Amino acid sequence: MTAVHRVASNGPRMARVWVPLLSSPLALASLAASVVAALLSGCASNVVSPGGSRVPTISARPEAQDRLHQQANDALERWARAVRDNGGAAITFAGELTSQIGTWEEANGDNKSALLAGVLEPSTALPAERPGRREVKWVDGTSIDVDVLSAQQAFDELVAAAVAAGGECADCKAIRITDANLATGLVETSTGPAEVPMWVYSVRGSAVRITRVAVDGSVTVDPPPWNAEDPPVGISIDLAIGTPDSNKLQVRYIGADDSCGMETTVEAVESDLAVVVLVEERPGPGANACRLVGRLRTADVTLDTALGDRVVLEARQGLPVPVHAPE
Repeated sequence: MTAVHRVASNGPRMARVWVPLLSSPLALASLAASVVAALLSGCASNVVSPGGSRVPTISARPEAQDRLHQQANDALERWARAVRDNGGAAITFAGELTSQIGTWEEANGDNKSALLAGVLEPSTALPAERPGRREVKWVDGTSIDVDVLSAQQAFDELVAAAVAAGGECADCKAIRITDANLATGLVETSTGPAEVPMWVYSVRGSAVRITRVAVDGSVTVDPPPWNAEDPPVGISIDLAIGTPDSNKLQVRYIGADDSCGMETTVEAVESDLAVVVLVEERPGPGANACRLVGRLRTADVTLDTALGDRVVLEARQGLPVPVHAPE
């Protein structure tokens, strides 16, 4: 994979298209081989591999005329800042970096809450030595070498990420970590699933194993604080289908059924580093009090330029989503 680091443009580029609601669900490749299931929520991580000397700048953007476009502008600014602070991004994880293998036993029922809150402690000293460089390999055969965190460093990041996500469990007993082994696991990235190095932690009194992606250089893109009384507007996409050399994207989201009479607008707000896909539903001439509002939908959007190595962000929190190649 060739990493190309662009410099942020002087303003967002927008492409708008009116599309009909589509009824067929988007076909997805199964990730049955993955040992990684997302546990934490509220943040996403972007990982930088060695190389790349161009550092993106953050430029002033024209003030948005409505809240949804302001969310998109803010998301592009946050992404540019995260990439700038980290010196340029080559790998972007679209899922959580902490996961588990297995299901907590009834006797360890509080461990789920403890993990979400970052209430863990090693029973013995974890290895502090870095294991050297390892390979990240995508399912299409593309690969890149990365530096790997030590077991102690990855554990510290695991705890810090849980705390930053706001997890709380004051009455939980700490999960006791007894051992750590370096392995690989399948994780979603912005360019599809990839096998990455990860630490697998053993837990005292349980068959469950806790995993943490071990790629060095991770940077967390924190979404704005969530306000349940005034949540973000728009609809979040959770997947995109496209290729780097094309300006066509198909996106997946949860929306209203055709029978609801809603009209859908899909728009891309772009920078040189990222694309934010906005999805809005508005009552059409035949709109009715329809309850079928939880359907899996797909829609197409045309970008100003080919996607390239840009990430695709959802609009409500500005978090990256996976981009899969067409089947």
